[in-house]
Amino acid sequence: MFLCAFSDPETLEQYTGYLQKSFADHYDSSQENGKVKSYELNVTNNGFCRYKRYYNNGKTEYFAFKLAKFKDMDYYGTTNAGKLYIRTKGDDVIVQTYKDRGGDVDSMATQIIIPLKNVEAEDLNQIRNNLERIVKLPPAEVPKTEVKSED
Repeated sequence: MFLCAFSDPETLEQYTGYLQKSFADHYDSSQENGKVKSYELNVTNNGFCRYKRYYNNGKTEYFAFKLAKFKDMDYYGTTNAGKLYIRTKGDDVIVQTYKDRGGDVDSMATQIIIPLKNVEAEDLNQIRNNLERIVKLPPAEVPKTEVKSED
């Protein structure tokens, strides 16, 4: 216990780095049924998850949320393949669609769904633990700006 008092606390960068590696290692593009040409899935060091899918027909979908807004997650599938549902506290997921039949659409959602493969229960537990630790981090200090009024 004494040694723990002097250990470096884990940082946002460590948590996001773990999540980025996990999503990169386990992402399953085969679940897209050949409709998605390419994708980008990034967890940033400043605490955001961004997921972009480029479809063969030209359509693009973009999802983004602040990891501190994480509420819960569920995994539906097997260790071979499944979908990870990451839920937020409210309508915290930005959803943007470009070049869709219905036009460009901006909306908000409560979850993001990521197709995964070769994922064990321990992998999912570690993803959850890292997300929960990010939520518990103290908010970054925002520099105060002084506002002066002119009389």
